[in-house]
Amino acid sequence: MKIILGVSGGIAAYKSAELARLLMQKGHEVQAVMTAAAQEFVRPLTFAGLTGRKVLTDLFAIESAIEHISVAQEHELLAIAPATADLIAKMAHGLADDFLTTLYLAFTGPVVVAPAMNVNMWQHPATQANLATLRRRGHRIVEPESGYLACGMTGPGRLADPETIVAAIESETRKTHDLEGETVLITAGPTQEPLDPVRYLTNRSSGKMGYALAEAAVSRGARVILISGPVHLPPPRGVEVIQVRTAVEMRAKVMENLEPADIVIKSAAVADFHLSKVPDQKIKKTAARISLELDPTPDILAELGRKKDDRLLIGFAAETQNLQQEARRKLESKNCDMVVGNLVGGSDAGFESDQNEVILALRTGETIALPRAPKREIADQIFDHVLKLRLALHAANER
Repeated sequence: MKIILGVSGGIAAYKSAELARLLMQKGHEVQAVMTAAAQEFVRPLTFAGLTGRKVLTDLFAIESAIEHISVAQEHELLAIAPATADLIAKMAHGLADDFLTTLYLAFTGPVVVAPAMNVNMWQHPATQANLATLRRRGHRIVEPESGYLACGMTGPGRLADPETIVAAIESETRKTHDLEGETVLITAGPTQEPLDPVRYLTNRSSGKMGYALAEAAVSRGARVILISGPVHLPPPRGVEVIQVRTAVEMRAKVMENLEPADIVIKSAAVADFHLSKVPDQKIKKTAARISLELDPTPDILAELGRKKDDRLLIGFAAETQNLQQEARRKLESKNCDMVVGNLVGGSDAGFESDQNEVILALRTGETIALPRAPKREIADQIFDHVLKLRLALHAANER
């Protein structure tokens, strides 16, 4: 891999020299980029000697006036270690005032960020909010270690061991193209089922899990078709987004786009019931109780299970109890290859949260628990298991 190693200004910058050495030892090409503050801790000559390349430092040097663009295009992965609180904030908010931050905005490949800072700075809500933004973009965050810090305090904030950062980088490189040539069809978000021209039935789904799955799939080289109910999320870059409102509309668009799909992931929280005949005018409020007759919406997942052929079909089960039993029941009744189950109703994971904690019920009979993590990380773990499942099912079919 051709890797850019960004070094920002903190006492941990000296560890980046060892990181560069380890990456070179693994056979990667390394281009070091240093901020002005980083050069106060380690001289560029150190990285030039280790990598055999000129270290890029100055955005306005004559030879590098537009070099940030060509460097971004020529390299496959950007790793930043250490990443200070200041640099993380600039990345999160799109500020570009030096070579490294400008290059970051021009870079379109996978990004690995290894923070290092004082424990209070690490735990500050602003830093955590900025990290959440980077995670939503699909960046891999290598969590800092806990221990004695240069400032004399003890706690999380120490740069992760260089070997750990190398492992994270190589993990990203392995999955960069493992979905290349695949078409992944994903549904996300809630549906809204009208009761009259101004009211509707819906649920608490934010669409964050489905959008994270779309981001993960496109970052791994897939063509991604995302059929989304109403959400307040920006469209993922490089993804074909089709907006729908109701369960009937979602079913129609899923079936229209099913033919090219190799993998179908039904993560949308589709409403179970709708009003079959919606009045033309607003229902007026009165003192009397009213009743509404609701009909079931189309069961899109069950229909896909009947039509899936050799596609992989992944369903979702949002439950408030008996999670494992319900996930496996859904796997069998809908003819899925995997069902992702999560408990909902709490405030710290599942609906509306940036975190999730799920189980995977697999066609092979396994049940795998994925511990709580940002939804973007959960999305990548789901695809890791989807690819393993496909290999297992192919092997079973050949026997």
